[in-house]
Amino acid sequence: MSIRTLDDLLAEGVSGRRVLVRADLNVPLDKQTGAITDDGRIRAVLPTLGALVEAGAKVVVCSHLGRPKGAPDPQFSLGPVAGRLGELLGAPVHFATDTVGDSARSTVADLADGQVALLENLRFNAGETSKDEAERGAFADQLAAFGDAYVDDAFGAVHRKHASVFDVPARLPHVAGRLVLREVEVLSKLTGDPERPYVVVLGGSKVSDKLAVIEALLPTVDRLLIGGGMCFTFLKAQGLEVGTSLLEKDMVETCRNLLERSGGKIMLPVDVVVADAFAPDAAHDTVRVDGIPSHRLGLDVGPETVAGFSAALSQAKTIFWNGPMGVFEMPAFAAGTRGIAEAITKADAFSVVGGGDSAAAVRALGLDESSFGHISTGGGASLEYLEGKTLPGIAALEN
Repeated sequence: MSIRTLDDLLAEGVSGRRVLVRADLNVPLDKQTGAITDDGRIRAVLPTLGALVEAGAKVVVCSHLGRPKGAPDPQFSLGPVAGRLGELLGAPVHFATDTVGDSARSTVADLADGQVALLENLRFNAGETSKDEAERGAFADQLAAFGDAYVDDAFGAVHRKHASVFDVPARLPHVAGRLVLREVEVLSKLTGDPERPYVVVLGGSKVSDKLAVIEALLPTVDRLLIGGGMCFTFLKAQGLEVGTSLLEKDMVETCRNLLERSGGKIMLPVDVVVADAFAPDAAHDTVRVDGIPSHRLGLDVGPETVAGFSAALSQAKTIFWNGPMGVFEMPAFAAGTRGIAEAITKADAFSVVGGGDSAAAVRALGLDESSFGHISTGGGASLEYLEGKTLPGIAALEN
């Protein structure tokens, strides 16, 4: 892979130059207060931004947040992010109240060397996500006008063919930021020749969301451990009663075929925590998977499953984990995810947490992030990379 890096750009000198940085600042916000509940993605881009600031660049940061419909929407403003980013950088971040309008133009024009500006949410402009190449290109032209060079450090967005990710690099000298470079280096270890045994843990709610990655991984992994809501479709494929648990009926036959083809590589839960309702205070018990009552639903894997999965993980030399084992946001159903995460940290293995809910779980459960080999910032992007797909943002950097 031939991609120019941030170090290449810094070696050329960026003092006084405007550098447009595509970051992934799509952080979760509290619905009531608007406060940031997890600043992990902001912290992830600090090495790139800090290096540019230190080198005297005029740094223009752009990002999306949430899924606004191509028009300004106050609940998705990056205003709170600008404040937190300034705290972490130790210097004010100048915030433009639009993306490519009057505020953006004046904010960028007023930047001094070593200062940072943040543009308002890219998705407030329909051109960012447009399928129409002319509309997307016109928006990319406006964005590119704010930079003399472009840095992509938004790994969580590289699987999107969006203006700021795919079209802007064609208009400016472009490099990969430190985060993107690290993500690609780590994930290429998993797709190349991983040290064995190679064990993958997949959770989350739907088999359909993970089918492509399961298909891609089955030939290469030594064990595939499946938990979360998606496990119930596999259990149904074994002819078991799953009560009112999450079930994708149209995927049952697919799961049956995967089990038959897996050669025994797939491990499923042997016990689960079932509850009367999807609620934090619902009455709940642990039952064997062949004894799930018809009126109850599974919300976590049980302690025997954690023990069995942990035993498999203890033998591993390479581990990839994507998706929680249960509804970890509710304390009554967090033990499975915590148990598996702790087992991963204890294994003598190179471990990768595949972004998304798994990364959120690590932080929400108060686990030591440094005890994992790498925590990805891109759930969807990391899965698509492992599937072997071409990621538009990476392809744009290679050109």
